Amino acid sequence: MTPMAVLKIAMTVKNKMVDQSRIYVAGHRGMVGSAIIRNLQASGHLTENIITRTHAELDLTNQADVQEFFNKEKPQEVYLAAAKVGGIHANNTYPAEFIYENLMIQNNVVDAAFRSGVKKLLFLGSSCIYPKLANQPMDEEQLLTGKLEATNEPYAIAKIAGIKLCESYNRQFGKSHGIDYRSVMPTNLYGPGDNYHPENSHVIPALIRRFHEAKLEGQEVVTVWGSGTPLREFLHVDDMAAASVFVMNLSKTNFETQTDLMQNHLNVGSGDEVTIRDLAETIASAVEFKGTIEFDASKPDGTPRKLMDSNRLNSLGWKAEINLAEGLKTTYKNFLQIEANEYAR
Repeated sequence: MTPMAVLKIAMTVKNKMVDQSRIYVAGHRGMVGSAIIRNLQASGHLTENIITRTHAELDLTNQADVQEFFNKEKPQEVYLAAAKVGGIHANNTYPAEFIYENLMIQNNVVDAAFRSGVKKLLFLGSSCIYPKLANQPMDEEQLLTGKLEATNEPYAIAKIAGIKLCESYNRQFGKSHGIDYRSVMPTNLYGPGDNYHPENSHVIPALIRRFHEAKLEGQEVVTVWGSGTPLREFLHVDDMAAASVFVMNLSKTNFETQTDLMQNHLNVGSGDEVTIRDLAETIASAVEFKGTIEFDASKPDGTPRKLMDSNRLNSLGWKAEINLAEGLKTTYKNFLQIEANEYAR
């Protein structure tokens, strides 16, 4: 989290009482979940009231165990950030695992939350829910209007199901049980806590590792998958966490000015887009790689352009604060810390 963001939160906390709500963050070890916890703690939530479980402690694909956990812990709010995630290679290699595990996780958590009396829940999705050739920028109403990108269709289908799951529970039980389950769809995320696996990571962490290793090994050329022409939008994970907490805490009246029962999700993006070529060059600069970058056009590009229309969320009072160049520098520092910790072991 940037110093400015921490200062703003601290100034807000001075004028607020400590929040006593019991909050369950599913997926707290992941990039988004850990960022949400940092934001909650900085916002004044007591650490002892933030509930977490590792996968070893609670398998979210096990319905009975999830229900038992909710019955015992009785959280009042839930941030559903747990998911099986990965880049193009991982999605292509493990499509069955991506659709099955994500469906099971969200079905079990949402239903158990409802059955245990949770009134507020925030489901975190992904911009891949929109059609491959969606009109740009992509607004919320383009959901289910065309074919998905084939390389991550199983993951996208699961996330679409999660949105509709929350909408359906609201439609059936919103008035009778007072529940308010919301969804946010982030653009491509990066930042502290990212996955830097050489095969199963997204584009920014994959390129950070590749340029870093090339620098250490004295390589003169780094080859990047694809033509370099696709346009992408990126959002720092601390901005995403701030948006998540912001949306969770919006009054129902304000939230409903930009949503309805059949369209209950909000886009979360930075509003800025960059070509993969420019992204690679910016990462190379952050890593201080001095060699040449080449592009292998025989490899898949994925969706040609992905820009989120975040006007609805922006109109409610939230905007991203961390620019890409600044965010990449701090992300690389985080990568170096992770490398140092692994070496120390």
